[in-house]
Amino acid sequence: MLSPVLIFPGYANSGPGHWQSLWQAAYPQCQRITIPDWMRPQREVWVAALEREVARLGPDVLIAAHSMGSLTVAHWAAQTSLRIRGALLVAVPDPQGPAFPATASGYEDLPSLILPFPAHIIASRDDPYASMAFSQQCAQRWACALTDLGQAGHINAGSGLADWPQGWQTLQALSQS
Repeated sequence: MLSPVLIFPGYANSGPGHWQSLWQAAYPQCQRITIPDWMRPQREVWVAALEREVARLGPDVLIAAHSMGSLTVAHWAAQTSLRIRGALLVAVPDPQGPAFPATASGYEDLPSLILPFPAHIIASRDDPYASMAFSQQCAQRWACALTDLGQAGHINAGSGLADWPQGWQTLQALSQS
């Protein structure tokens, strides 16, 4: 049986050319989280939405998160009692960085916890939303594996990844952990 995959985009959602949208179209086990306002991320609202979806999908769910979605997963992990199979955290943004969305609220402090599930951070050396040093700090703080994609921008549709088979393989490996 295939684990369900919860697609959790970041700020402004993921457009049709984004790897998350392509996965959702290609793999029937993928479902996208519903967020009331993709342009004004409110941590408590986004965390509550994640809590509802994980409760609905059950402990075998894998989360494929991008950007603000990744940061929300870490905040959710700090306050939930629910379990998941694992999480792929792509392009985690730095809430103290100059490009962090001004409309976001509740993300000022970075969670300090070892994630209670297998997780893998994928980062880029030229991501405008986070330095590689920040990504390394998150991986160390949260006890996650870290993959450095080199010069891949924000690891989104503009990065030219198409359906990003490497990311899908990394996500699927988490289900074996």
